[in-house]
Parts: sequence; structure tokens; C-alpha cells
Amino acid sequence: MNTADTLSALAELAQDPAHLVPSPCVSVCRMDPDSGLCSGCLRTIDEIVAWGRMDEPAKRQVWACIVQRVALRAA
Repeated sequence: MNTADTLSALAELAQDPAHLVPSPCVSVCRMDPDSGLCSGCLRTIDEIVAWGRMDEPAKRQVWACIVQRVALRAA
């Protein structure tokens, strides 16, 4: 399973209100200087830093952004 597949599977869990929102971290922690996103989880550094303090709705919003970023990369 590649990173996009892993993120897509986790994104499904993230949108299910019956589950706690999972962390998008896939242990590939490298910031891409061109995009400003982590190459593994596709979060910004601000999203990564704030994750532990976010409530569930905010985490779901980050996941919505990640899903958009995955789609843009696939296009």
C-alpha cells in the first residue's frame, strides 16, 4: 500500500463520527520545500504542530484538506 492509499484509508476513518480521528502521520516525516507539505502525511507544519491540541472537528477539517491534496497530486 502506498502513501496515498494509506491516507485514503485513514481519511475514511476520520470522517466516521463513531471513531476518534486518527493521526495522518505515516512516519515519513520530510517537509517538501516547494509545497510546504510533509511528504508523508501532506500536512503543513502548522497543522502538524497544532494536531495534538485540536478538537475532533478541527482534525476532520485537516483531513478534508489532506483528501483534497491527495486528489491534486493524483491529477
